[in-house]
Amino acid sequence: MGLKSVLSVKKEVKANKDVFFDVFTHEPHYVSTMCPLHVQGCELLEGVFGTVGSKVSWTYKLEGKERVSKHIIDEEKKTITFKEFEGDMLHEYDLYKITLHMDAKDDTDLVCWTIEYERPNENTSELICLMEFLVGLTFKYLMLCLFFEALLCLLCLPI
Repeated sequence: MGLKSVLSVKKEVKANKDVFFDVFTHEPHYVSTMCPLHVQGCELLEGVFGTVGSKVSWTYKLEGKERVSKHIIDEEKKTITFKEFEGDMLHEYDLYKITLHMDAKDDTDLVCWTIEYERPNENTSELICLMEFLVGLTFKYLMLCLFFEALLCLLCLPI
């Protein structure tokens, strides 16, 4: 049995949490459009975007290396669980699962990323770089793009 680890980050979002959640469930291909330097592609392998059990393949860069992850989506109560069934991370880690959860506290919308993984031994690195990637992607790039998209819609300008 390997070394189990959990990393979690919860932060306030300035954009509407429902719009943000919709990007990852029903329109994940927009992630590569909004953040092409970080996410190069998102391909539907099976099912329909936004439906439980759909299989999605992501191509992204992590620490300068191009990676591929294939996930099954499990959506419940504003939560998406990305369970990797094939991809680069499973070559290095015995278990690898990412959860995106949308929450609210008072009048504040929150995004919570959680990574659960199992390292085969102490020589395998923690997934801190992956958490930094997700947080940076979420709060530096996606939120900015969603803000400008909403602003353009308010001004009735074509996107």
